[in-house]
Amino acid sequence: MSRPASLEHEITIEPHEFIVSKTDTKGRIIYCNEIFIHMSGYREEELLGRPHNIVRHPDMPKAIFKLLWQKIQAKEEIFAYVKNRSKDGRYYWVFANVTASLDNLGNIIGYYSVRTKPNDKALEIITGLYREMIQIEQREGVEGSMRHLTTLLQEKGVCYDAFVIALQS
Repeated sequence: MSRPASLEHEITIEPHEFIVSKTDTKGRIIYCNEIFIHMSGYREEELLGRPHNIVRHPDMPKAIFKLLWQKIQAKEEIFAYVKNRSKDGRYYWVFANVTASLDNLGNIIGYYSVRTKPNDKALEIITGLYREMIQIEQREGVEGSMRHLTTLLQEKGVCYDAFVIALQS
């Protein structure tokens, strides 16, 4: 099956730019900066109140988001490479840092994400890994994809965070 041409057209974030967004505990956008609005191609009013996955690209393994949610719901930060889709179907890669926002009692009240330009050499590795994970998800589901990622990390002798941070360095 061929893909629409728009899914093959990349737009890039500039090295000095930061994409920032905040969500509520359900993942609905409650704040987004101008760069996020520009990169996504949506108007602010189209983003606010919508699930953050409005920009999810179909090339993203579901297992990466499962890992992301596990970590942030445990009040741990996570770094991840994410391929997003803009409103017109173009795509852009980011290196994301996502953390829980806590109230004074330590309760999660939302999530905060800052995204920057990813390292091009890292994307060479990540795109291949994500392609493998998606193929596994199609055959074995998200759990199979998670097993694949876990096995890869064990073979490299690193945790997920160390793996992605080393790629970005």
